[in-house]
Amino acid sequence: MTRKTTSGCGFNVLFLALAVTLIAEIGSAEPIVLDGLIEPSLEVKVGSSVPGILLSVDAERGDTVKKGQVVATLQSGVEKATLELSRYRAKMTATVQLKRERLEFARRQKKRFGELYDKEALPLSQLDEVETNMAMAELELQEALEDKQLAQLEEARAQAVVERMTIRSPVNGVVVDRFLAKGEYVEDQPIVILAQINPLHVEVIATVELLGALKTGMQAEIRPEEPYNSRYAARVTIVDRVVDAASGTFGVRLELPNPDYKLPAGLKCKVVFLEN
Repeated sequence: MTRKTTSGCGFNVLFLALAVTLIAEIGSAEPIVLDGLIEPSLEVKVGSSVPGILLSVDAERGDTVKKGQVVATLQSGVEKATLELSRYRAKMTATVQLKRERLEFARRQKKRFGELYDKEALPLSQLDEVETNMAMAELELQEALEDKQLAQLEEARAQAVVERMTIRSPVNGVVVDRFLAKGEYVEDQPIVILAQINPLHVEVIATVELLGALKTGMQAEIRPEEPYNSRYAARVTIVDRVVDAASGTFGVRLELPNPDYKLPAGLKCKVVFLEN
């Protein structure tokens, strides 16, 4: 009896030890760690929509720029003069006022002649002439109003032309490079290259075995190479659905907030994927 009891206790202890070992192995499962590259979320080659000579380039390599900030301007003396002329024409009111006064006079004249005609003191031919003059006055006023509206449209067009001579940044970011300087002619080439580095993108190449393990929305810890020793939180935004057959790999992109521009683009890093 005693021997049987001892054998049962030994079995229980062995089972417990195996269970603890299994739990420890499950709990100590290593997270997925892959190599990554930190890149700008957007890189823009900024040029001019119209050809011309650069009056100034207001951005240098390494400068921080905001969306809408002027990075370059073209010579626009002729365009500005055209704008002023269009603006003056759009403000002119004398012609419209003259046509209005003529129409009012024609209406009063028609009223007087109509009363005379009703009293049979005026022939029909004269009344017809007065009515025709009033109709023509109405058309002349309409023409003057249309001319004024056309002048306002010309002003808007001239304003748009002048605006096109000012090149603005389309993003918040940094100047990666500058290619042209004041006095140079620009047509089809970029003036500067801008990089948007908030947020940053982290590009990762994963092997096909990890398909299904990496999903959009997963959180990850980014560990940049030296001298950046801090850890940064990122989120998976893209998992490629097409595997490269030659290498047996697929791409993963993470979004890394960088509001203070502390991290530069171009760094290698380790990406530690965390369970959601």
